Amino acid sequence: MLATTYPMLDFFWTMLEIFMFVIYIYLMIAIFSDIFRSQDLGGGAKMLWVLFVIIIPFLGILIYLIARGSKMHERAEAQAAQQQKAFSAYVKETAGPSATSSAEELSKLADLKAKGVLTEAEFETQKAKLLA
Repeated sequence: MLATTYPMLDFFWTMLEIFMFVIYIYLMIAIFSDIFRSQDLGGGAKMLWVLFVIIIPFLGILIYLIARGSKMHERAEAQAAQQQKAFSAYVKETAGPSATSSAEELSKLADLKAKGVLTEAEFETQKAKLLA
């Protein structure tokens, strides 16, 4: 019954339309993220590109990909490298110094104990605080 009211060719045509719409949305997101990621465009140029892509979508996407598409990957790669660098710096800042500073603090405490500045009880108390 359904096959007589909705033929197979219409089904394939609908699937093609859905597929094209998904590609269109993906391209719009990729282009908008590239427009706003770009450091070589000023605010006015970004506004004009956004308006052009919104007002005349298919032509705007095609012209943008022809005019600026070759550098899209480079800008995305540069942003990913910058994010990785910031993440690595954050990890080193939070995880790295604590391990080094604990070892350094223990060696300083051992030196103070060896010089006689700290007693055995004070050394053990400070050592327990550092290791906790």
